[in-house]
Amino acid sequence: MRRWIWLPILAMVLFFGGIIAVLAVLGLFGEPDRFSMEDGIGLVEVKGLIVDPQETVKQLYDFKKNERIKAIVLRVDSPGGVVGPSQEIYEAVKKVNATKKIVVSMGSVAASGGYYISAPATLIYANPGTITGSIGVLMKLSNIEGLMGKIGMKSFTIKTGQFKDSGSPFRTMTLAERQILQGVIDSTHRQFVNAVAAGRKLPIETVASIADGRILSGEQAKEHKLVDRLGTLRDAIEEAGRLGGIAGEPPVIHPPKKKGKMIDMLMEESSTKLDQLARKGQGYSMRYEAEWQP
Repeated sequence: MRRWIWLPILAMVLFFGGIIAVLAVLGLFGEPDRFSMEDGIGLVEVKGLIVDPQETVKQLYDFKKNERIKAIVLRVDSPGGVVGPSQEIYEAVKKVNATKKIVVSMGSVAASGGYYISAPATLIYANPGTITGSIGVLMKLSNIEGLMGKIGMKSFTIKTGQFKDSGSPFRTMTLAERQILQGVIDSTHRQFVNAVAAGRKLPIETVASIADGRILSGEQAKEHKLVDRLGTLRDAIEEAGRLGGIAGEPPVIHPPKKKGKMIDMLMEESSTKLDQLARKGQGYSMRYEAEWQP
């Protein structure tokens, strides 16, 4: 008799245990997209400053390998960021676009590095009022030598070469140091111009003529052939669907959202903060970043 009493309890334990197991799997690997079983358009979003390219690059290549994804929309809403990460995303866009069409949709701002990563796509959509362009490189430096003198503090540096502390905020920059840093900036700017010219299939001279850091509206960018069409995110999705051979309104497939453990998220947040502090402590960094803010 007792055996029959325990059977319903055991069934309930197994039932709730199964639910907990499913939730645990979803927590570790993310939720499956509701459109994942049908052909659709992959949506990759780049928002804010471009500092770490890894997640964006991973999403692009994951969509490239997914046979259900017939084309990709890259939504860019960024004023730019650090040079290296912008170049990594550019290369990923270029390589993925060679086998699976990528359509860029520019949001409120897609300037400097935000434009850099857009250049090699098949098509670029911008709103008429999108702020874009800003093809240029900047390096921000500070000098607090006067302040240090006022409060009676001195700084001493021991170095292995005369240029090791170039850009130090504690002393005046020498002419030789300025020339070296300007050479690095010029080299990186040339890389930017060449990348845009190659991505947009424009003469280098044409790109160079507007690569003075100026910002452009989406409407102006279209006149300069930096974007192809004026339109919204929905327009870009519909065009990507046509390019991918999808009839009617294409389903939009988002990358899975990873849900890590609390300790992992805390560690990641701490790592990000430390990285930001380290970058500030370096004294200088090169950026493809628009100075203007909407």
